[in-house]
Amino acid sequence: MSVIENSKLTVVGAGSVGSSVAYAALIRGSARHVALYDIATRKVEAEVLDLAHGTQFTGSSDITGGSDLSVVEGSHVVVITAGAKQNPGQTRLELAATNAGIIRSMMPDLLKAAPDAVYVIVTNPCDVLTVIAQEATKLPVERIFASGTVLDTSRLRWKLAERAGVSTSSVHAYIVGEHGDTEFPLWSRATIGTVPIMEWEAPGHPRMSVDELDAIAIDVRDAADKVIRGKGATNYAIGLASARIVEAILGDEHAVMPVSTVLTDFHGLNGVALSVPSIVSASGATAIRETAFSDSERVLLRRSATALSNAAHALRDA
Repeated sequence: MSVIENSKLTVVGAGSVGSSVAYAALIRGSARHVALYDIATRKVEAEVLDLAHGTQFTGSSDITGGSDLSVVEGSHVVVITAGAKQNPGQTRLELAATNAGIIRSMMPDLLKAAPDAVYVIVTNPCDVLTVIAQEATKLPVERIFASGTVLDTSRLRWKLAERAGVSTSSVHAYIVGEHGDTEFPLWSRATIGTVPIMEWEAPGHPRMSVDELDAIAIDVRDAADKVIRGKGATNYAIGLASARIVEAILGDEHAVMPVSTVLTDFHGLNGVALSVPSIVSASGATAIRETAFSDSERVLLRRSATALSNAAHALRDA
């Protein structure tokens, strides 16, 4: 594949997350054409109008949208944000039944409108919904995946950079597993520059202990709930993270990102979607099979897979 010319991104859902994805994509120039689709006509038309008023300042990207499904036609990437939002104290998996019904009902129509697109699911619980959507559409697994722990990884790198006294781009660490309660850092492969995470030290920044790293991991895991309790939703950071994923697809970057794909024979895991380092390109996302885990991390990976598999199974029986 190659860089997609005259590219089109459609964001499904004009709520706080969907509008933030469209806003971030416009500012970053993620796609030549950005469209916003929602069945709530007045809401989506107002959001599109507000975004369009600022396009003098956003470069060459344009914005369109509405409540007619024709908005989606011609899309190279479709980012799905539609669904019920997460309430304070509510886990992502508790959202599953409601949002699974929404995904099942909308995917056939979206696929008719954009049969060749790559689909990125942001709606939570994104891992479980990816399995539901892939089963409903029969799309190749690389063409339908979730934003997964791309945002969680950004949160982790920000915290570690702040603690270590370096730029965020100098931190190489991943959150993997569920985008939720059973996620965990891949500490065995984490480095600052080329230095293993537990060996890093600099003036004013002593080595980090296991307890300190554990506390950082918990803070990252609970970050979304903290934001939700304060302002009602997370939207800016996931908007930026989603725009970055879109760029990797439309630019055929072959970028390594911890997105959530339906796995096949990945360290013995099959049929479950969870985040592992994956290559993201114009073809979609492919998990990197050679990713190494320590013994304890392998246990955590299986714990995460079991939780998500059980959730998906419950939805199939619902």
